[in-house]
Amino acid sequence: MDLSDICTRARVVVAKSVDFIRQQSQQFDSSSVENKGFNDLVSYVDKTSEKMLVDGLSAILPGCGFITEENTAGSSGERLKWIIDPLDGTTNFVHGVPCYCVSVALMDHDELVMGIIHEVNLDECFYSWIGTDAFLNGKKINVSSRKTLSESLIVTGFPYTNFSRLKEYMEIFDFCMKNTHGIRRPGSAAVDLAYVACGRYEAFYEYGLNSWDVAAGAFIVEQAGGKVSDFSGGTDSVFGKEIIAANAFVYDEFLQVVKYKMKS
Repeated sequence: MDLSDICTRARVVVAKSVDFIRQQSQQFDSSSVENKGFNDLVSYVDKTSEKMLVDGLSAILPGCGFITEENTAGSSGERLKWIIDPLDGTTNFVHGVPCYCVSVALMDHDELVMGIIHEVNLDECFYSWIGTDAFLNGKKINVSSRKTLSESLIVTGFPYTNFSRLKEYMEIFDFCMKNTHGIRRPGSAAVDLAYVACGRYEAFYEYGLNSWDVAAGAFIVEQAGGKVSDFSGGTDSVFGKEIIAANAFVYDEFLQVVKYKMKS
């Protein structure tokens, strides 16, 4: 399996969805928004983008499986699976806030082997595959080299449906405000992770996320030299609904903060 070729072709498929989303952003009518659940928005843009991705990626790897946010395609145990978020940051998109992306990962059995995140507004495509570096629009990227939390910029996402751990989550928020360069919340977990990968942020944490939110970003962070785990330091960050991602220098320090506050 030539992952370099597959990634090149998959980026073309992703770029077509990005173009569609960008075009729709100029004429989007918020009256078309549906509520899948409390604070969980979806529109024809998400659904159309996902269908474009499923059709395009199926042509690259016939017979592959899918894990998708909008359930356009099912998966029944195939070895190769695409994990797709057709529009990560839907709430931003609906409100006209310019931070949202398409996120696509490829899994071989239980191993992530490829990740692509294409941020729509800045037209930045982050990508990598097993055996190579991480890239942004063709240029190699790495996580930052800052060595302590005190000189780090942290990024997170606010819980929007699951508030069961809100108190503990806010304790980390409080710590970061007082002990780092600051904390940001742009509104797209995939973009947050991509920005950790290229060194714009030093660390990211969030709970309640799904695999399509984090799979590509988690993979790209590791390919860029960072570390990724769940809140206890384990490996269940993609499907376990909790994730830490950081550069290799501050990871241990940040993990101890999150582990203690979240009591994992």
